[in-house]
Amino acid sequence: MALVDLPDSIADLDQKLSSIEAVANLDAKRAEIAELGEQVAAPDLWDDTDNAQRITSRLSQLQNEVDRVSELRSRLDDVSVLVELATEESDEESAREAAKEVASLESDISALEVRTLLSGEYDQREAMVTIRAEAGGVDASDFAQMLLRMYTRWAERHHHKFQLYDVSYAEEAGIKSATFQVNAPYAYGTLSVEAGTHRLVRISPFDNQGRRQTSFAGVEVLPVTEETDHIDIPESDIRVDVFRSSGPGGQSVNTTDSAVRLTHIPTGVVVSCQNEKSQLQNKVAAMKVLQSRLLERARQEKEAEMRELKGDGGNSWGSQMRSYVLHPYQMVKDLRTDHEVGNPDSVFDGDIDGFIDAGIRWRRTSQDD
Repeated sequence: MALVDLPDSIADLDQKLSSIEAVANLDAKRAEIAELGEQVAAPDLWDDTDNAQRITSRLSQLQNEVDRVSELRSRLDDVSVLVELATEESDEESAREAAKEVASLESDISALEVRTLLSGEYDQREAMVTIRAEAGGVDASDFAQMLLRMYTRWAERHHHKFQLYDVSYAEEAGIKSATFQVNAPYAYGTLSVEAGTHRLVRISPFDNQGRRQTSFAGVEVLPVTEETDHIDIPESDIRVDVFRSSGPGGQSVNTTDSAVRLTHIPTGVVVSCQNEKSQLQNKVAAMKVLQSRLLERARQEKEAEMRELKGDGGNSWGSQMRSYVLHPYQMVKDLRTDHEVGNPDSVFDGDIDGFIDAGIRWRRTSQDD
């Protein structure tokens, strides 16, 4: 980027960051930080562990958000001064340094701009994700496992805690389903655009005639429930079944009946968990998944009522949404946003931020229309 172009770029970034600052409402966040800071200083804070964790987590989240915006503003101010000095003194080295920083700021401010679009009721929550093999036989099961690894690697890239609750292995290869939780602020809002049907086209490694195979896997993304959600599930509405955990190919990995399956009788929703060490731990984890599913069910029913009142026929963005093509050419393309890349290997290795950002922007535009 030429030195003469830098002031205009900085002006554009200043406008974007000012819009972000207005939406972020930093003054309100700082006031809440001060209030939470007083609660954290209370000597009896940890008498109620759950409440203490909620307060400290919220405080950390708010402080990180404020610090992130403040740091960008400071960097933008600094690079403005650097450009002025480079211009006055015709300093090429300072100009190169300023151009590099402006490019970095463009990327960082764009990422933060996407975050400000996450303003849904549950967008700040952690995410509960389930992947299921759909049509395509053994290739679909293998594809489901590829997606599980993709999201695992994405979480690792962002240093998000990843907690696997349940995996049901297919007999020949891959998995029938898997449920996991991503523990990070805004994980639900971020990953919710991944929900829908994913499609894989490739030469099947399981076909001895080397034919091209199309297979499908479904991704479900739910917000993790919190104490304030008030989801009342009477014990009489739940059937509890226990069974032995199993590994790939049906291999037993547990000699006791520690795995738990919960069936919510009124709705027919079924969840299971087998990755914890004890039956009690698996039941607690399965209940967490069940609560998230029932919360999402209630949210969808509420949205359906609102669409009916508005006369809105709804949209289909959550159905088939992305194609992964490995043959006869290589490409991954989002069918809603048209965002595409030509390197499927990097995508399956967790490099999906471009798809997520495009999906968040697309969803907001669709909601505004």
